[in-house]
Amino acid sequence: MRSFRMISNRWIETRRQSWNRLEILVQQVESSGLKSLAAADLREFGLLYRQTASDLSAVRADRASRTIEAYLNQLLGRAHNYIYAGKRLSLTSVWQFFAQDYPRLFRKLLPYTAVALMLFVGGALLGALTAMARPRFAQALLGPAMMNTIEHHKMWTESILSAKPQASSFIMTNNISVCFMTFASGIAAGIGTLYLLFENGMMMGVVSATCAQHGMALSLWSFVASHGALELPSIFISGAAGLRLAVGLLFPGTLLRKDALAVAGSDAIRLLAGTIPLLVIAGLLEGFLSPTHVPLALKFSVCAALLTGLGLWLGEGGRHTPATGLAPTGKSGQER
Repeated sequence: MRSFRMISNRWIETRRQSWNRLEILVQQVESSGLKSLAAADLREFGLLYRQTASDLSAVRADRASRTIEAYLNQLLGRAHNYIYAGKRLSLTSVWQFFAQDYPRLFRKLLPYTAVALMLFVGGALLGALTAMARPRFAQALLGPAMMNTIEHHKMWTESILSAKPQASSFIMTNNISVCFMTFASGIAAGIGTLYLLFENGMMMGVVSATCAQHGMALSLWSFVASHGALELPSIFISGAAGLRLAVGLLFPGTLLRKDALAVAGSDAIRLLAGTIPLLVIAGLLEGFLSPTHVPLALKFSVCAALLTGLGLWLGEGGRHTPATGLAPTGKSGQER
């Protein structure tokens, strides 16, 4: 337990700023409801509530701070019902998230996505160079069945054509699982996320180089083009979510580690959520378009259209509407 000497006037004055901010938010909610708070204020509300609850535990150890204890008790009591009241999900809120909030979040966390992309590309380059220099490495990695189809100038994806609905469902589930694993591995200090990004990149590089050596490059990329326009960015974004989680765990700044992890987790989960509709569309395309024998121009046109739409959504979404705010990611919970 904390002793009296630890509850100094300096500590109280330092923490009072947070208490005052929490009281302002409570007053706003009491007068206008939770809907009056912007998204950033809502997340700050929850963070300040947890910090103030921790402060109350410290104050209770000091018998001379009964007045402050009573004040914090009352403040937390007023905030409690609103904190745990929950938020109703509506079509309007879902639309606002995807149309405005998500693109802003993506742009805010763009450096993480850039790092994830570089890791993937680095693995792809290493895999391609190794496969070209040592064909046995590619054979060991891809397996005899896949190598046999490539050597006979056939695509291993032909089996999808005979079971499109089932294949599409399996592909969606598998892709979502891979992205979720890439994100969740960030909790292990980011090591798992780094490994999965690099491994997936290396596999892509080995497959690309091996197909190119056997005159199958066009067949491969015409298959990947349509669904890959959404699937590959989803992998990079999931990796960015995992890296954001790792940074919150490893570098909490002035926040308590659990609070820094809570803020990072909020960012990471919302960033991951945006990949789900992308993966659903990618799964449908991979099951019903990619393995078919439609003209190659159509597949590459779909790829170009999807990449253009994705770029416009993530690059311009929410720019011309009033910002609702994003969770603080800096060193202090008070950053706006």
